[in-house]
Amino acid sequence: MAIGTAAALIAWRERPEPGAVPLVVLLAGQCWWSAFLIFDLEAATLGAKVFWANLRWIGVVTIPVGWALFSLEYTGRDRYVRPRYVVLLSLVPLLTVVFALTGNPLLYTDSTLVVEDGLSLLDRSPGPWFWVITAYTYLLGLLGSVPLLGLIWNDSLPFRGQSAALLVGIMAPWASNVLFLMDAVPLPGLDPTPVAFSISGVAYLGALTRFRLFGMSPSPNPRARRLLFERMPDGAIVTDGHDHIVDSNETGAALLGTEPRCALGRPLREVVPDESLVPTDGSVSEQRLFRSPHDDRLYDVTATRITDIHDRTIGHVITFHDVSEHVRQQQRHEVLNRVFRHNIRTETNVISSYADLLADEESQGVADEITASASRIDELATKARETIELFEQGREPADPVSLASLLDDGIATVRERYPAARIERERDLDDIYVAIVLEPVFENLIENGVEHNAGSEPSVRIEVEPDGDWVRVRIADDGPGIDDYERSPLERGTETPLEHGSGLGLWLAKWGAELAGGSVTFGANEPSGSVVTVEVPVLTPSGASGHRSTERPSDDQ
Repeated sequence: MAIGTAAALIAWRERPEPGAVPLVVLLAGQCWWSAFLIFDLEAATLGAKVFWANLRWIGVVTIPVGWALFSLEYTGRDRYVRPRYVVLLSLVPLLTVVFALTGNPLLYTDSTLVVEDGLSLLDRSPGPWFWVITAYTYLLGLLGSVPLLGLIWNDSLPFRGQSAALLVGIMAPWASNVLFLMDAVPLPGLDPTPVAFSISGVAYLGALTRFRLFGMSPSPNPRARRLLFERMPDGAIVTDGHDHIVDSNETGAALLGTEPRCALGRPLREVVPDESLVPTDGSVSEQRLFRSPHDDRLYDVTATRITDIHDRTIGHVITFHDVSEHVRQQQRHEVLNRVFRHNIRTETNVISSYADLLADEESQGVADEITASASRIDELATKARETIELFEQGREPADPVSLASLLDDGIATVRERYPAARIERERDLDDIYVAIVLEPVFENLIENGVEHNAGSEPSVRIEVEPDGDWVRVRIADDGPGIDDYERSPLERGTETPLEHGSGLGLWLAKWGAELAGGSVTFGANEPSGSVVTVEVPVLTPSGASGHRSTERPSDDQ
């Protein structure tokens, strides 16, 4: 009893932590039962023993109610710990106390004194209500244990320790009481359950101190999951294995023109107007876009299977992601891209042609400057088009392609534009595969090393360094190097009105490497020039088995 009292005092100090008050009620019930058992054993007459035994029922019926309420609060199911539910839960125990205090034969039909090994004990014949309250007590014990059993396999070690200690605390008196009811104890008239409360007290003390029962609680978890589901911006509907709606958030119901309470229990086909969006074999049909007739917005629909431990489909979570603005932006980009590609090139050609027509000996230099500016505008438009195509390509899965072929294609393209350039690369790269989005990356970096070199024979050297599941490609030139005003915005990731680059070539290289899951870094080459390093993950070629990691190696590997 002393151990139980100590545990109750510690739990009382933890108020208002979830489960603290119900645990105090449980421990108080155990102390009450133990104290009145002592009074019963000390009593000498039948009337006195019956009096103390009847009062003992107050503690007996308090324990299962406290256990059930504690379990609900502690595991975050406190929506059931409301006054009306507590009253309903306490009806059977209250009736039991009333029957005990009034001597109703429904609880006990007869009471006599027996002597066992010189000890005077109370022997009582149970009535029908005794078995009702016994079954009810064990039912509450079982229902309270189920949520805690789920925490035994939790990833958090404290939660596992807490739940294990709590289950030991309830199982010890439970087991001893079963032995008493089965007449399997040495003294048939003596219930050893209060003796087992000492084990419970130690277990509860361990949960409170060693495993920080009220210092680290799982009670927010169920409510947090529910909160995320209800307030997530995407619409969500949960169906069972027969495609009936069992849950829905406000957003999901609204885009279907209903309310969650009106949708629950209805077949999905009655609520969703488009049959193609009903899950089949774990996914929606080929039509993935859905336009809601209620808000005229476009949604991307995804169905995720809910499976049991046998990997059988028992339902689906269907999410509706609003892509209206994304589709509008994509349409705008397509129009702008088309106008940019056609009109800019047409206008630059017109400017160049008129500059040539108006040029004479005195103004030839001016005409050449106009033509050069028009050429730069056309080149910028080409880079912009390549960048848009790069982002479009980045939406698709990363198709693996030979690194050697990407480098060779880039070298061939640059040599065609700059025949005098000397471009060298390492050989024996046929077994290295990377993402195909890197094609314009290498081409632009090689071209950048040649284009800005004022020498008669610009030189570019390409070195490849495999590093496990990653590869580094270094492109070194002997030109003037990359100016700080060009490199700073790239390293910072954005431009400002006062600090910006002169083109899109290096940005295209940076964005392409990032789409491939890698990065680009810039350095100086000795005695002159720059070194650009592209570090990207190595992919498994199509048709080959296995998986390569995309975790970047550390510097000390």
